[in-house]
This record gives sequence, structure tokens and C-alpha cells, in this order.
Amino acid sequence: MIALADLSLRWKIPLRVMGAVLGTALAVTAALVTREYDEMRQNLDAHGKSLARVLANTLVTPVLHDDIWRAYEILQSARDPTAIAPELQADVVLVTDAEFNVFVSTRPREFPIGSSPASRGGVYGRLRAALMKTRPTEQQVIEPADSAHYFVMSPLVADGVALGHVILGYSKISFLPRFIGLVGQAAFVTLLVLVVILPFSWIWARRTGEPLLALAEAMRRVPDDLEVARLAELPKSRDEIGQLGDAFRRMVGELKHKQELEDQMLVTERLAAIGRMTAGIAHEINNPLGGMLTAIKTYQRHGAGDPLANQTLSLLERGLTQIRHTVAALLVETKLQDRPFEPADIDDLLILVDAEARARSVTIVREAPLERSLPLPATLLRQILLNLLLNAIAAADEGGRVRIGLTTGDGMLRFSVCNDGKHIPDEQMAYLFEPFASGREKGYGLGLWVVYQIVQQLGGGLAVDSEPGCTTFRAEIPYVEN
Repeated sequence: MIALADLSLRWKIPLRVMGAVLGTALAVTAALVTREYDEMRQNLDAHGKSLARVLANTLVTPVLHDDIWRAYEILQSARDPTAIAPELQADVVLVTDAEFNVFVSTRPREFPIGSSPASRGGVYGRLRAALMKTRPTEQQVIEPADSAHYFVMSPLVADGVALGHVILGYSKISFLPRFIGLVGQAAFVTLLVLVVILPFSWIWARRTGEPLLALAEAMRRVPDDLEVARLAELPKSRDEIGQLGDAFRRMVGELKHKQELEDQMLVTERLAAIGRMTAGIAHEINNPLGGMLTAIKTYQRHGAGDPLANQTLSLLERGLTQIRHTVAALLVETKLQDRPFEPADIDDLLILVDAEARARSVTIVREAPLERSLPLPATLLRQILLNLLLNAIAAADEGGRVRIGLTTGDGMLRFSVCNDGKHIPDEQMAYLFEPFASGREKGYGLGLWVVYQIVQQLGGGLAVDSEPGCTTFRAEIPYVEN
């Protein structure tokens, strides 16, 4: 069985509203029934005592003259259903003498003349005992717990002499019709209230539950996709649910920022470890490379003129030179002291990559040309732009375009290189600036790593945006004027 606490708010709120309405209706009905019972008792007490007093005064003469028939007529007239309300009509009326024997009654077969009701025992025995304890001139009201009747007794007194008693017995069941009518009215009003309130409570519960469901769905996405969780449609109201949504958005933003910092730290540590390793390897390789290249040049200068040997040595020299350049690319240790970066350096770079661009029918578009020299090391900037341009040309479609733009301002050099080729896959973006992480079959995966290292060395930042038809690398490098 499903507990109420496990139900959805769309059911829980209407059920609780219905429970509150029913509980209130029961409490109000109980209060009304109790009040009605008290009023009926008060009315019955007043009416019973008044009727008993009137009957006692009227029956004195028939009792003194032993006129039973006249006394019976008086009792029957008092029980006329058209004369009084049904609930105030006595169920049984007894007139007894001083010895508690029946003088006349409205039920002659049940209470014959001259019989003693006390001989029946039970309630009537207790009535006789109660009469014996009171003064002859006092009225008395008795409500036995084990009886279905409620009794009002009034003495018959003539000239101070007790002749007997008039006993009126009212049935407790006569209260039920009014109670049933009252309960029926309360039930009708309760049903009417439920018919009006339940649809509104359902709508209220739905509007309350939907933002909470959206928040729960966003929370389930937090471990897997912070960006989707951050962009989820959450409540923006000023109530408690809206505040919960704001707190969740702040939490997701902080988690995303923390994740980005952790990823950046992980990449930095990985690159630092690779840099230390490659620096050691490059240092050990450069020493024998220098010796071998020196030996080849010495042999070419002073050795024999054997054409085959010279051809072989030239091949070895080019191979060793390529190895030296590769090792130099791994060591981003170029000194920052260098000549300033000039606008002519851009022209030189475009000339250097022109042959590669022509081979792929790629058009290079120069945007926002540099108009003055900058106090930045030209060698490092040339290496950055050269690598980015070569990568852009290689990534561009056949007959496509590569755009390069440079701007300055606020002590910052900003440049971008954009190509219209295929976008970079998301799984490759995480390792884009790591060494040997090339996405091309013929690439070494060192160009972007070298670019990243130089930009970091110059205190700048490097970012990439990639989507189908447009991949843009952007860099910002600070400089200080003389």
C-alpha cells in the first residue's frame, strides 16, 4: 500500500485539502449536533415541566373525584400530535397515586389501573425510589442511562396534601430526525465545498509540482551534464520554490566553474609533466645531434668528392636538421628579449604560407591590418601566427577561405585566425593543446601545443570556437608600452 508521503503533490495536496475539509465538517457538525441537543434538552425540560405542571393542576379534581375517564380524556388531549411538535410530544403519560400505583395512563394495556409500575423493576423501580427521596411539591427530571426514555415528574398536590404524581416519558429516539436532518445538511454543504475546492486544489498542486519536477530532473542531470542542468527551465518566482531554483542555478554555476578549473589544472599539470620530460629528452638529443651535424659539415668541407657519398651525407644532414627542428619545437624556451613585432612580419608570414594556400586553392583574407610596431617578441609571435595559419589552411575546405585579423587596445594584442572547414569534434577539444594530439593523419600534433606554450609564456590566453563551417582560434597577449 502506498503511503501518503510517497504520493505526488498532484495527489497529496488535493487529498490533504479534502481531509481538512472533511475534518472541519465533522468538527462543525459535531459542534452543531451538540448545540442542537442542548437546545432540545432545554426546550424539552421547559416544555415537559410546564406540561406536567398544567396536567397536575388540571388532574387534581378528577383524581379527588376518582373520575378516571375524565382524567384519561385530559391525558389524550395533552398528547394531540397536532397540538405540539413531534419531538416535544410525550411518548407515555402516567398518573400515579401517593403509593405509586397507576391511576390512569395513556397506555392502559401496558400500565393497567391500580398496577404498580415499580413492580416491573428496572427504570420504574428507580423512578419510585427517586420520588421517595424528594419533597412532594418538587418537580424532577430523570434521564436513566439504560432507558430509551427521558422522564419529567410533577407532584399532584391539593391543599398541601400529596395525591400522587404526573409522569411524562419522552422517547430519546424522537431526537434522531432533527439530528439526521442536521447531519444531512452538513453533508450537503461539505460536498458542495469539495466540488468547488478540489478542482482549484488540483490546479494548485499541479502548478506547485511542475517546477519541482523540473528541478528534480535538472538535479538528476548534474553528475552527467552540468550545462544542460544549468540551462534547464526552472522557476523564477520570488517564493520558496523560486528561491530553491535560484540556489540550484548558483550551485550548478559554481560546480561548472570548479569543473573548468579542475580540467584546466589537470591539463596544466599534464602539460607541465610532458614539458619537463620532453625538455630532458630534447637536451639529451641536441648534444649528439650537434656533434653529428658538425662532423657532416666538416667531412663535406674537407672530405673526398665522391658524388654518392655527398648525396648520402646531404640526405643525412636534412634528416638530422629536421630532427633538430622537431626538438626545437618541443623546447619552448626562446628568450623574451627580441626585436619588436612589426607590420612587415605579417607580410612575411603571408608570403611564407602562400605556397601552401595555393596548393589547396585557399584564399587568405587579411582583416584589420596592424598599423604600428608592438613591444612584443617578434620571433615568438611569428611562430604563433605561422602555426595557426598553417593549421587553418590544412583544415579549410578545398577552395575555402582563411581570415586573419589583428587589433590592439587597452594594452592588449588580440588576433584571430578562422577557417571554413569541418568543426573540431568535442572529444578532440579536451586534448587540442596537448602534444601529439593531431587530428590529421599527416600532422605531428606539436603546432598547437607550441602555440599554447608560447601564449602562456607571454602571459596571454588562447581560446577556440568550433562549429560546422567556422573554426576560430582567438588569442590575447598583453604588452607594455615604452
